Amino acid sequence: MDLITTTREVGGVTIADLTGRIVLGEESAHLRHLVSQLLSQGQKKILLNLAEVTYMDTSGLGNLINALAQTRKQGGELKLLNLPPKVQDVMQITKLYTVFDILNDEAAAVRSFTQASAATN
Repeated sequence: MDLITTTREVGGVTIADLTGRIVLGEESAHLRHLVSQLLSQGQKKILLNLAEVTYMDTSGLGNLINALAQTRKQGGELKLLNLPPKVQDVMQITKLYTVFDILNDEAAAVRSFTQASAATN
């Protein structure tokens, strides 16, 4: 299954809803392109909703790390929302839950961007 993405904006935060698999190949390239495109459009608050991601391999995991690094390099924030159980397991095993801001409630996730901005001002 291909990776399908849709984006929407809520409270100044761009939410990318991802559906399918994040694996080596076109799917990973699609995710890289999506994040690059959002950043080039000046969107610096990005929330990746992974609720409908059915599988992620190590390449997909690497792409999430690269997306985070790319976003931070441009002065933005990238957070993860609604990790499926298998992705949660991978985050625990690799200890990446300490690197990513991972949330399970969309409204709280959107608010967390505002709170982070207020804390830095």
